[in-house]
Amino acid sequence: MHGPESAAWLLVALCAATGAYCLLRRRGGDEEQRRTAGAEALMGFGMALMAVPAAVLTPPRWAWLAYATVFGAAALRALWAARHAGHHVHHLVGTSAMAYMSLAMAARPAAHAHHSGPTGSPALTAALVVYFTGYVLWSGLRLVPAATAAGAPGTETLAWGRRPELARACRLSMAIGMLAMLFTM
Repeated sequence: MHGPESAAWLLVALCAATGAYCLLRRRGGDEEQRRTAGAEALMGFGMALMAVPAAVLTPPRWAWLAYATVFGAAALRALWAARHAGHHVHHLVGTSAMAYMSLAMAARPAAHAHHSGPTGSPALTAALVVYFTGYVLWSGLRLVPAATAAGAPGTETLAWGRRPELARACRLSMAIGMLAMLFTM
């Protein structure tokens, strides 16, 4: 990721923490919830790796191609899962965006790895920015009522690993992180 190093480290911390929480969410729930949490953990940790400042770590071209392969496979899995549940479409867009960013970084000449500048397709990047901006606004609006209802008297107290508002907050933070990464393209 290119841009201010302190912002990049904050993004690394946010995405790693989100990935860790999603791994904890894999411990409970039904099979579908565990699969979803696993996909989100992959996204969180993948985003954390990709957000490491270029001045600290500049992966070789083969590493970017490996990222693209992993996220391409995750996108195919999300496409397969989207047949049964619509929320997998968001996973499909997210994993496809990660594969796209990985391919754009693999195509960047090694001599320019530390310099920011446009990479990838401006139209595709703009479309992804519009999608994730809309997702951030939509999920942010959904998060407020969920958090308010969770603290209301008479509601069931759930373990923190099963609270729906925390899962939504993780998705929201990853979408914000995705926007930050797309803006650096």
